[in-house]
Amino acid sequence: MPPMRWIYLALAIWGAIHPMYYFLSWFQENGWSLSAMIDAWYVNDATTGLTWDLTIAAVSLTIWIIAEVAVRRNWTALIAIPATYCIGVSCGLPLYLFLRSRPVT
Repeated sequence: MPPMRWIYLALAIWGAIHPMYYFLSWFQENGWSLSAMIDAWYVNDATTGLTWDLTIAAVSLTIWIIAEVAVRRNWTALIAIPATYCIGVSCGLPLYLFLRSRPVT
């Protein structure tokens, strides 16, 4: 496997584990309410801006994935879409790059 694929895979794993640590810590402190977490994303202008930044990035990544899957027929790459929305762009983007960079047969 080429070195860049290893880097993408490592970033996808890091992007899944590191943010999840903070999400789980927040849930343990504040209760397991998804609506309370979403409210926390809009607590001030800084977090609201970051939330919108990541939302726009996630939508852009989704459009890119769908457009490329339609051309390349790399259906496995679609797994990056739920990874993006369930974990985050920090996992979804490097996961997609990892899946996209595999040799085409």
